[in-house]
Amino acid sequence: MMIKPTPNPPKANPLSKPLDARKLDKAAKKALDHYLKPDTPAISERHLNYFIVTPDADPEGLLVHSYETFCSVSTLLLDLSEDLEGAPRNMALAIHQMGEMGVLLLERLLESEGKVQR
Repeated sequence: MMIKPTPNPPKANPLSKPLDARKLDKAAKKALDHYLKPDTPAISERHLNYFIVTPDADPEGLLVHSYETFCSVSTLLLDLSEDLEGAPRNMALAIHQMGEMGVLLLERLLESEGKVQR
């Protein structure tokens, strides 16, 4: 006599309806979305509001702040380049050169802004 290692499957209840595969799929998708896709905004949407320039900002003030930022970046890069050698130093100095071009452009804009305002 052979012994069956697994029991017989349960008998189906004749009163129960067959399961709808579409409803099962929808429920599974909803459950997975709940755990794998929380209701937080996308990263790009969340980070957009961290740094905002107000729409009514003074154009001359924006130019001055931009000028100061470029000057600060140039100074930081020069300080950094003193501790570097070879290709990294050359790269830092090249970025410094681009920053200096930005400073020159902003100086020109500030000069023309002053002429227009007065």
